[in-house]
Amino acid sequence: MKKVEKVASGANFAAVTVGKTEELNQYTLPLAPGVEIPGKVFVGGDLQATGAEMSFQQFAPGGSVGFLHTHKTHEELYIILGGHGEFQVDGQVFPVGEGSIVRVSPAGRRSLRNTGDSPMTMICIQYKAASFDALGSWLLAPGSWLPAPGSRLPAPGTTRRTTPENRRDAHTARTVNPGAQGA
Repeated sequence: MKKVEKVASGANFAAVTVGKTEELNQYTLPLAPGVEIPGKVFVGGDLQATGAEMSFQQFAPGGSVGFLHTHKTHEELYIILGGHGEFQVDGQVFPVGEGSIVRVSPAGRRSLRNTGDSPMTMICIQYKAASFDALGSWLLAPGSWLPAPGSRLPAPGTTRRTTPENRRDAHTARTVNPGAQGA
């Protein structure tokens, strides 16, 4: 059985690899005694993630999740990387394929199956529902910019508008007006 490989880590990050997508079928997820899910691997623990879980899964032709399921508090994003199949949520069945992204609320009864003649590969990201504010206070407003390397980010809740007086010269990576407010 293939294992997730650590690439690098530090105080504020972790990086791993699961290998090539065509090798996902070498993973097996033990679910219960005598019950295994072929082609599935979770990476949240390996990444030391504290707010989300993420898995990769490859379904052989005709393969499926195998059961309808819900979650108590977590939404899921399913991102189809290759192949095609059918997704079912609350009895509604619809086609999915490479490039499809499906969000399912915790109470949504969901399942997925490969209806193609080649493997279907997906990423599933699971996170607590309603845990993000309206795009987050860390986002910069339209027209804002990040400070030059070595300078500090604006305080949360503040923005910095791009103007001719304080624009960043992309070619020299310097602030044209370093004395501008917030520099």
